[in-house]
Amino acid sequence: MTTMDSAAETALAEVIAQEEELRFDAFGYDDAYAVGTRVIELARSREQAVAVSIVFGVQRVFHAARAGTRVENNLWLERKTRTVTSYAQSTYRVGLSFRLRGADFRTTNWHEPNDYAPFGGGFPIRVGELLVGVVAVSGLAEADDHALVVEGLRSVRGE
Repeated sequence: MTTMDSAAETALAEVIAQEEELRFDAFGYDDAYAVGTRVIELARSREQAVAVSIVFGVQRVFHAARAGTRVENNLWLERKTRTVTSYAQSTYRVGLSFRLRGADFRTTNWHEPNDYAPFGGGFPIRVGELLVGVVAVSGLAEADDHALVVEGLRSVRGE
């Protein structure tokens, strides 16, 4: 096992634990607003250019973008949301899983590769076992997009 594989395995285990930890007893529109605005507040305090989106099913219930983002960030949000919805896992987890297997996501699954994104920043919103939505961030490196989502969810969940 290479050092890179070991780091990816550690990251994957951490992401799986985060997905288990960040489940809610209830999650509604006000919660989506709280998470979305918290993510934007965190990004603003760090002068990070990000876009954030939260969807319930096919309904976008929150969207905001900071200065420095572009339309491409919105396209990444859509791709990440589709990936979470399809795999019922965070995009970071999907990407790490493919990489650890030595598989190329673009060529080893049945999805149109330009419609999906196995890169950090998309995270499932669960009430118990039920996937009720997706929060996605775009604008930073994949690990940083993922960490920002997790921080926003933890912050609101802890309130």
